[in-house]
Amino acid sequence: MQTGPREIVTPFREIPLEVPEGMKPNEFFNSTENLNDLVHNNGLLQNPEGLLLYRKALGHSTEFDTSIIYNTSQSILDPLGRPVRRTQVPQPVRNVWNRMNHVIYDYMLEQYPDPERHLILAGEASLDATWPLTSPGVPSIRMLHNHFIVFDKAQLAAAPLADPNNPNLTDGGQHSLFQAYMRDVYRGFIEALDLEVLRPCQSGSCKIALTGYPQGLPSWEVVGGCAALSEPRFWKEYDTILKGFLDFYRTFFGQVSTRNSPMPRDVYFPELVEERLLFNNDLLKTAKMVRDRCMHDAKYANAIRWQPAFKQLIYRNDRGQLIVTISQNSIGNAITELLGVVVRRVPDAKAYAQAEPPLIERLLEVRRRLVEADLGEPIATPYWSAD
Repeated sequence: MQTGPREIVTPFREIPLEVPEGMKPNEFFNSTENLNDLVHNNGLLQNPEGLLLYRKALGHSTEFDTSIIYNTSQSILDPLGRPVRRTQVPQPVRNVWNRMNHVIYDYMLEQYPDPERHLILAGEASLDATWPLTSPGVPSIRMLHNHFIVFDKAQLAAAPLADPNNPNLTDGGQHSLFQAYMRDVYRGFIEALDLEVLRPCQSGSCKIALTGYPQGLPSWEVVGGCAALSEPRFWKEYDTILKGFLDFYRTFFGQVSTRNSPMPRDVYFPELVEERLLFNNDLLKTAKMVRDRCMHDAKYANAIRWQPAFKQLIYRNDRGQLIVTISQNSIGNAITELLGVVVRRVPDAKAYAQAEPPLIERLLEVRRRLVEADLGEPIATPYWSAD
């Protein structure tokens, strides 16, 4: 079978929401009014910490697809002031979030035990608060949320190959700025982090054979599998990888913005930044190259995300190992595209209605387990009760 990224079609039922005249859709989707609709029409569970589990109305997969959002729409009305990454979430909230992650991932592995039949992934998306609300590709809900998705590999195998020049696929690392000019610097910095539960993958061992992805991304095997997700140490290391990425990204684009700029404020690993980045000629000459281009290429300069944007996920590889990876999400690719899965959503109420009953059954079972673990209270909607 030919290896390559796949493009699948996923049906959805059109959302009966009218965007007020004069507003762009992504401006409305960030409003409290839209988040209220998300709760009342698609909400599954919420808790006092502000975490909302919901059904993805515009989903990636009809097999299993749900998200948790840190719903600050009622407490922070300014969309640009809302947390957009794990490091901005209060520790008590993060602890509850981590436990919810473990319960849901454990359910997915229980229901889909064969790595040859199903691709399983979960991860956070950074919705960078510095993006202008009207920019193309800006996420529709400007709050930190994560995804839990299962794909049927038979469906992927039967799907047509995606265009390898799709710009969202090229941000997997193989064509990115980091990969092309600073591969050794970036990997050396990330691999210097203090990790025990997460073990660096051997080259090529983390790829999904069907798609050939991820490509060019640093990846780590989770020692102990899903059981490790119940341990605080795993989540500390998961955050350590994110913090290391944030330090690298901020340091590099700080140098792009201002020649010979000082170390960014509040970095997590100042000694590593000083020793491995601020005196590294490969990093600094790449910063000069980008800075020089910004001076005379307005379109290029406008496309740069000056503050960190990323996707970080946990997925199961072909051998059944859990793998953690992170992408320098400079162009806004979907989280599934890190694994070579391009999702084309199409409005098709009839097709969605056929897939909806078993999907909802699975989501309600996950909700039951979360309630049992004291991780929230159920929500009633027109599609399901609170029982």
